[in-house]
Amino acid sequence: MHKSPKSPSCACGLPHPYAACCGRYHAGEAAPSAEALMRSRYTAYVLGLEDYLLATWHASTRPEALGLADDAPAKWLGLEIRRAETDGERAVVAFVARYKVGGRAHRLSETSRFVLEDGRWYYVDGDLVA
Repeated sequence: MHKSPKSPSCACGLPHPYAACCGRYHAGEAAPSAEALMRSRYTAYVLGLEDYLLATWHASTRPEALGLADDAPAKWLGLEIRRAETDGERAVVAFVARYKVGGRAHRLSETSRFVLEDGRWYYVDGDLVA
């Protein structure tokens, strides 16, 4: 069973209810684009859905575990998609995610790479942007 966000809009930043947005991907539906997968992965971090994050990480680069429960709790504040480009079975999504840990604000800025395999998008890796 998944936890639902408290706000009526999905945590990914789109103005849709969680169940009609990222919730359906968390329940098993394939994300239709790399951007949709990126948004659903951000929402999975918000909700602590480590299994989903690992399942949507490409097998060639997937870690054995993320250890989200072991990390200092982050309060995720928002996601901004800066760029999303698809070229056949490969895609790039540049984003900025804002969060707080211990009351201190942080920004994660990354250009992420995705690949489409067997009708599903997977996160491959990314480059942090300073």
